[in-house]
This record gives sequence, C-alpha cells and structure tokens, in this order.
Amino acid sequence: MALLTCRDLSLGYEGKPILEHISFEVKQGDYLCIVGENGSGKTTLMKTILGLIHPLKGQVLTGDGLRQSEIGYLPQQTVVQRDFPASVYEIVLSGCQGRQGLRPFYSGADKELAWKNIDRMEIRHLAKRCYRELSGGQQQRVLLARALCATKKLLLLDEPVAGLDPKVTAEMYQLISDLNRKDGITVVMISHDLEAALRYATHILHIGARVYVGTVEDYLKTETGARWTAKGGQNP
Repeated sequence: MALLTCRDLSLGYEGKPILEHISFEVKQGDYLCIVGENGSGKTTLMKTILGLIHPLKGQVLTGDGLRQSEIGYLPQQTVVQRDFPASVYEIVLSGCQGRQGLRPFYSGADKELAWKNIDRMEIRHLAKRCYRELSGGQQQRVLLARALCATKKLLLLDEPVAGLDPKVTAEMYQLISDLNRKDGITVVMISHDLEAALRYATHILHIGARVYVGTVEDYLKTETGARWTAKGGQNP
C-alpha cells in the first residue's frame, strides 16, 4: 500500500486553480523529487499534502498507518526564522510536539529521540549554541534533525539546499540520500537542481505544461528528459 496518494488534485487560492488533475502515489522507500518552473505550484502541492492548504478538488490519502501529523517537514526558511533565538537542542526537541498528545511536557523518550537525531546529523557539538549564530548549512542540519523527530516514515523537504555553497550542498544531498537508502525513510523533495534530482531520486514529478510522474529512468526517455540530456544537465 502507498504511504501517500494524491488523487485528481486541483490546487489554488480563492477558488482559482494553479494546478489541476494531479495524481500520483509515493510508496515506502521512494525518493520523489518535484521539479518545475517557479510559480508552477510545487510548494502549494507540498502544503496541501501536509494539510496546511485545502485542495480545490481531489483527495490526499495516507496509508500504512501514517497520519499527517507524523510527516516530517523541512520548509523554506524566512529571514525571521533564520534569526530565531533558541538553542539547537530546543529547536530539535520541538520536532516532538506532534508526539506529545495532551501531555504539557516532553517525555524522556522525546528527549532521547532529539539527541539521537542530533547525533544523526553530527551536530552534538552545536547543541547548546544559539540557532541564529549558525551557518546556513548548520541551520539546515538542525531543521532536518527536527523534522526527523516528527517521523519514522516520510520526510517532505522544500528546497533544502537553497542558498548553500556547493560543498555544503553536496553534504546535505548525501545526508538525505543516506536517510532514504540506509534508514528506509521515504523522501519527497522540491528541487530546482534537476541534475541532483536525477542523481539521487528514484522518481520524478515534473510540473509544467505537461505533468510527468514516474521513475527517473522513464523520465529520461520523455521529451523533457531528453532535452535535459542534450543540454548537459541544465534545468529545462
């Protein structure tokens, strides 16, 4: 059974669609990259999957016991969020909020999970540091650790390498790939880096004049994929 199913979705604002008739499934272990031009509806789609925006039409369904509150989410950061005055440990621990239920405090298990994911992201030495004092790459590791506290199954990532230098970008891509391939966490990621998407992902959802969803191998056989190959890896 699919972890996530989007069935004939139409998305937009104030009744005006920006994206229509989107249908796809994400199965356990998939690594799906969502690509397309700016303004094509990628972030709107991700927010709809999370239940932050209601679709104009269609359904978002979760399977295998997954609830929307159990999806890990790493959104694009705003300037205000980058300047958040809390410690690294506090921010990572806040990812456990969805696990608390009616409890007004974090449990020992929550704290243990926070430390586990801090170590997973290799940022224990930063645990007491103020988040706003960190570099962009360090902040993204903190936010990824936070997202991992919310889920054991599915991560949604919106441009997780935006603004990072090439070395840190490569490290971030490798971290995400390891979470998918070694830890079995399903990944859905919005990306403008088509070359990286084709290198790391198992599936592509290309939103544009034509919508494609399928494996990377089959994507390269499409007109858009062939155009990418002809341009030597430049985003079509």
